[in-house]
Amino acid sequence: MAEAVFEHDVAVGVRDGTVLRVNVFRPSGEGTHPAILCAHPYGKDNLPTPKRGGGFKVAMQYRLLRMPDPVSFSAWTSWEAPDPAHWVSRGYAVVNCDLRGCGTSDGVGDLLSPAESEDYHDLIEWAAAQPWCTGKVGLNGVSYLALSQYGAAATQPPSLAAICPWEGFTDPYRDLLFPGGVREDGFVKLWARGLKDDRLAYDLREEQLRRPLRDAVWASRAPDLSQVRVPMLVCGSFSDNNLHSRGSIRAFEQVGSEQRWLYTHRGGKWCTYYSAAALAVQERFFDHFLKGVDNGMDSQPPVRLEVREDRETIHSVRDEESWPPAGVRWTELFLGADGRLGEEPPAGGSVDFGTAKGRATWRWRVPRDLELSGPMALRLRVSVEGAEGANLFAGIEKWRDGHFVPFEGSYGFGLDRVTTGWSKLARSEVHEVEVELGPSATFFRAGEEIRLVLGGRWMHPRNPITGQYPAAYEASPDCTLRIHCGDDPAPRLSVPVIDSPGR
Repeated sequence: MAEAVFEHDVAVGVRDGTVLRVNVFRPSGEGTHPAILCAHPYGKDNLPTPKRGGGFKVAMQYRLLRMPDPVSFSAWTSWEAPDPAHWVSRGYAVVNCDLRGCGTSDGVGDLLSPAESEDYHDLIEWAAAQPWCTGKVGLNGVSYLALSQYGAAATQPPSLAAICPWEGFTDPYRDLLFPGGVREDGFVKLWARGLKDDRLAYDLREEQLRRPLRDAVWASRAPDLSQVRVPMLVCGSFSDNNLHSRGSIRAFEQVGSEQRWLYTHRGGKWCTYYSAAALAVQERFFDHFLKGVDNGMDSQPPVRLEVREDRETIHSVRDEESWPPAGVRWTELFLGADGRLGEEPPAGGSVDFGTAKGRATWRWRVPRDLELSGPMALRLRVSVEGAEGANLFAGIEKWRDGHFVPFEGSYGFGLDRVTTGWSKLARSEVHEVEVELGPSATFFRAGEEIRLVLGGRWMHPRNPITGQYPAAYEASPDCTLRIHCGDDPAPRLSVPVIDSPGR
């Protein structure tokens, strides 16, 4: 990295005397610079390694997971972290921090805990006090490097000027471990295995199995978003409903920051974060709040909305004043016993399906060009027959000319539905269930179909060849689910319709 200073394993003492270690990249020469920090358990020194014959070998995750577009960054960039070469060339210092118990830092780590947030608070204030820093600090990074920002910002460090959490959940129980009450059995196991070499207070998978309810421990790992008061640029992708989408949108809705922006997309996680377009937005944000550049950021509308027709086709990108967009018309589509979705309540009847291999599908042929942008909700009357309880999985699909239309999904999965939801069902004669479906923004042309699919098991195979890895969820016992279509209130899907979507 030309014309830069690299300081490796700089020791930082935090409030209880534990020593954490950071890598610092900063412009050479005289002068001070604002700092961009990231903090995580993945090892700040896990950098791309040189390959025989030239070039670099990137992290294994980039090789295992499908990348829909090229990912480009310098050899100084650790997993999901801001690229020092990019930011130093633009007059910023970059500080990459090993959290307590991870990498070269001392102590025993407690992932996602208030204590971890206090460590991050102290790292921020340490950076601000360095002779090379202007005293202004921002936070940036993807996934854990995003979600760790919320807890740190909620402690309100005096020197923290802005945060950019690029896809990060805000409630580990609701967003990852037990969405809708259904246990996640794929990514959690992989993630916990990847952290085995660190010195941590608990194993995430073991703790998930030991604590199936959202008790005080899990609640303490969901930061108080109302205490986040600094300007925020949050990325809420529609392609990560298995992990970060809900939490990112929740952050935009619930933080206490008066100045907050939401950047949405449905591309790949990492290729979007390091893309020229996304970096330009991040630069404009940090230039304004860390450097004081008058670049119009204050007058930028709060929401950048990207609407897709399918995995490859962006229908429109536009600015909006709110999420969901102000032009949304909430429309109820009722589930009929004949498998049709319609705007009139059904006469009666029911639909049964087995949880082992069965599914139930409802269809609505779109009568005109329209857009569905926002969250969706499914309200059902369900009975569980033959078991003490079951798990319900719901998916919204787009079909065109009799063919399934795929979208980008979590973990590099390229055959995703429009959106997905989960719900835990107890045994009952009939009970009312509401299933929250994740945020999305999708354009439908007249004649295309919206399909609602319900099942008792996760609806994609666990097959790395097809790209579905590592999402998996606890399956239902072998039983029958009955959807009661004629009861009051009638089962319905609430969708956010925009009738005259612009390009």
